[in-house]
Amino acid sequence: MATGPTVRRRRLGTELRRLRDSSRYKLEEVAAALGVAPSTLSRIETGKAPTKSAYLNQMLEMYGVTDPAQRQVLVDMAREGHRKGWWAAYDDVLPSGFDIYVGLEAETAGIRSYEISVVPGLLQTADYALAVIREMFPRYTAAQIDRLVDLRMARQQRLDDEPPLELWAILDEAVIRRTVGGPAVMRRQLNHLIAEANRPGITMQILPFACGAHAGHGGSFSILEFPERSDSEVGYVESVAGHIYLEKDREVRARSEAFDRLRAAALSPSASADLISQAARDLV
Repeated sequence: MATGPTVRRRRLGTELRRLRDSSRYKLEEVAAALGVAPSTLSRIETGKAPTKSAYLNQMLEMYGVTDPAQRQVLVDMAREGHRKGWWAAYDDVLPSGFDIYVGLEAETAGIRSYEISVVPGLLQTADYALAVIREMFPRYTAAQIDRLVDLRMARQQRLDDEPPLELWAILDEAVIRRTVGGPAVMRRQLNHLIAEANRPGITMQILPFACGAHAGHGGSFSILEFPERSDSEVGYVESVAGHIYLEKDREVRARSEAFDRLRAAALSPSASADLISQAARDLV
């Protein structure tokens, strides 16, 4: 899979941060020299925003990067980082900050996801997604909601990649017990989960109510890993406070450890499929 703009921006930001640290400049000093806010430079260094050529050239001068080959690699990264991904067509309806997640998801090799209340977007049916999005965005028009549903369905094409995206989803039992969209919509969603669980690359587990206290009480989260080992994993948390990206080693490690504990507490994939089938039969 070709490297896309989001990962290119992350790689460039990582290298620029490394160069700044080795040159012993503080972030505020470089930001002042560029004439930008420290928060703007921070977004460039974390790969959340592209950088202008003028800023890049000035930073390379400050950091003493004179080797033409090294400079060209960084210039090429910056150019690629300005490319728009396919999801840019949905900029008019994308929630603020969510474009970063969609860009990472488009380029990830594997996702470990724990959900407490809804089916993960990559596994939702269109009718289920419609019911969820209507409640989440009550001020959106019908046309805007339809576009968000279309975006969610387009994201699912990652599951058809060759090799397929590796998705390990742990769902709280509440996810399969909450009747979203009415019994008919929910039954189709549950049957869809059973079918998807049999696809190559997908592992699905249910965390049953009977397990009691568990490592996921802090809320839903995902961990994204990338094909290149040099691209560090990213933790992602979606909340009422916005979209939070966890990139520090200790933050990602804490989420990874929590996921491992959840995986151990959850039902096996086969027992999980049985429980999903039972939940479908229980729908009136």
